[in-house]
Amino acid sequence: MILIALFISLGLYALIVTLLYIRQRRLTQHIITSATRIVSRPAGQIDDSEQRFLEKADEAMRLTQTFQKFVPRQFVEHFAKHGNDTLELGRAAEDEVAILLCDIRGFSGLSEQMSPQELMNFLNSCFLRMNDPIHQNGGFIDKFIGDAIMALFNHPGGDGRAKALDAVRAAIDLQQALKIYNAHRANVGYAGISVGVGIHFGPVILGTVGSDDRMDTTVIGDSVNVAFRLESLAPKYHADIVVSAQTLSIIGEASDIQYRVLDWVRVKGRRSPVRVYEVLNHLDEPIRQNKLMIQHDIEQGLACRIARDFPTALTHFHRALSRIPGDPVVSYHIDTCQQLMQLTIPQDWDGSVSA
Repeated sequence: MILIALFISLGLYALIVTLLYIRQRRLTQHIITSATRIVSRPAGQIDDSEQRFLEKADEAMRLTQTFQKFVPRQFVEHFAKHGNDTLELGRAAEDEVAILLCDIRGFSGLSEQMSPQELMNFLNSCFLRMNDPIHQNGGFIDKFIGDAIMALFNHPGGDGRAKALDAVRAAIDLQQALKIYNAHRANVGYAGISVGVGIHFGPVILGTVGSDDRMDTTVIGDSVNVAFRLESLAPKYHADIVVSAQTLSIIGEASDIQYRVLDWVRVKGRRSPVRVYEVLNHLDEPIRQNKLMIQHDIEQGLACRIARDFPTALTHFHRALSRIPGDPVVSYHIDTCQQLMQLTIPQDWDGSVSA
């Protein structure tokens, strides 16, 4: 709830721009249509009043383009497709989308080493690289939250599979873009950075919140909370891209996405546990093959842990560790099982661990 409240508060100023943008859409279209008729005539036939009109039309177009930098055009179009040409306080619509959250790892430590201007330059440089993979895969950035980005994927005319696949491919492309960016940083003597990504697919409520004189567009719901929690799990499991089972389920098997299971977790604010996975496509071939090699051992170990058969679970996890020494996910599961063996497990325990 704290994270959601944070990005709501950071984005409050954007609604004023949104309201102006919606209000002037029809007027702008009228101006552009009228201006088109004028400029189609020879220059000598355009009088002073018509010239001033053309200047106003140009100003309106520039203003509209400025508004779109503050308010995602896709967000406005979402309401339009539901028959709403204006945004009002409390306006709400439900939809199923893929939600992508990503943030810069170790940002607090990095920020302490920079001046305010250097920090802003660094953030904008990173966001510039993250923007293209999101947009090129049919998504749009809903909010910048400090060093994090929240993006939505609502494939126009596409089904749930298309939305989820767009989000996962955007995450893969984002990690690839980061490799190129880190190469540039290395050339000028800067250390590389890493970005953790969390993706979940599900229903959300898109609407307006605030008061009569201060409003903002926002996205809320259980699916948003899950996406936030998955992103926070990325450093815990030393994974770059963490996705929910629901996301992979909607994509189906007929895709080129490679992944391995990470854990069965209970995220804060949610009753039902979530099975989470690590996407591997962006990794170098040897690393990817090693992780795929032991995924069956991890799956069997998790199944035994859920069944409370901790000794057998440890057997599977130790086998995986012997095949790929140093895998942090396997080491984490061994530690978890050893801790669970020392506890009194409740009768209604479902095998999940808290995230």
